[in-house]
Amino acid sequence: MKVLGLLGSHQRTGVNRQLLDAVLAGVQPDADVEIVFLNDYRILPDTGTPNQVLDELEAKLLAADVWVLVAPTYWGAMAGVMKNFLDCMRPRLVRFNQVGDALADRFKGKHYVTISSCYASPAEELITGMTDETFRSFDKVLSAAGLLKIREIVQTNTYGLKTLSVRKQAECRQVGASIQSKAKRTDDTVKRYIQLFGMVAGATLITMGLQQLVNLILPISQFWLNYISFVLIFFILLASVLRFFTVVKHRRH
Repeated sequence: MKVLGLLGSHQRTGVNRQLLDAVLAGVQPDADVEIVFLNDYRILPDTGTPNQVLDELEAKLLAADVWVLVAPTYWGAMAGVMKNFLDCMRPRLVRFNQVGDALADRFKGKHYVTISSCYASPAEELITGMTDETFRSFDKVLSAAGLLKIREIVQTNTYGLKTLSVRKQAECRQVGASIQSKAKRTDDTVKRYIQLFGMVAGATLITMGLQQLVNLILPISQFWLNYISFVLIFFILLASVLRFFTVVKHRRH
C-alpha cells in the first residue's frame, strides 16, 4: 500500500506538517509513504501545452492508494495553496461528458484523509464551524473524483502553537494506523443506511412520546390534527439530527 501526504500550507514546517507527520507515523511499517509539499511546485493549469508539474503530481496520485491532504483554514476557507492545486488538477481528477457533468474516472476507489487547522478555539469551532467550508471543498472535489473518505482531523487554537499536544498526536497516529484496514472497505453505503434507520427510528420514538405529553395537556382526538402535529415534531427532530451529522460532524479538539 502507498500513502501520499499532500501538504497545502505556506510553511514547510509547523503545526500542519506535524499533523501530517503524526498521521503518517501511525501507518503500517510495510506501507510506502511519501510527502509532497505543494509549495515546492509551480502549479499552473493545463493550457494545451506540456505541463510537466501536473504530469508529475498526477503520476504520484495515481500510484497512491490513500491520499492524506492537509490545508489550514484561512478566512473561513481552504488555504490557497491547496485550492490552487485542486483547481488546476480538476480536468485530470474527473472526466466530463458531453454536457459538462464531472464523472469519476481513474482515481475511483482510492481513499483519503483530510486535515485542517484554524486559530479558533474549540468552542468557537463547534458553534461557527470555522473549518466546515474547507472540509466541504475537500469532499466535493474528492467525492466527484470517486474517492472514499476515511476520516478528517481538526486542530484548533493554532495561534502561537508550536507543538501538538500528546492527545492530538495520539489521535493522528490512531487515524494513520486505521488507514490500511479502512482502505480495504469499498463503500460505506450499508453503514449509512443503518445510521439513517437509527435516526428515523429515534426521531419517531421521541415524536410519539412528545405527542403523548401534548395529549395529556391538550387532548387531540381528530385524526388530521394528530397527523399534522406528528409531522411537525418529526420534521424538527429529524432536521436537527441531520444537521448535526452533516454540519457539526468534525472532531473539534
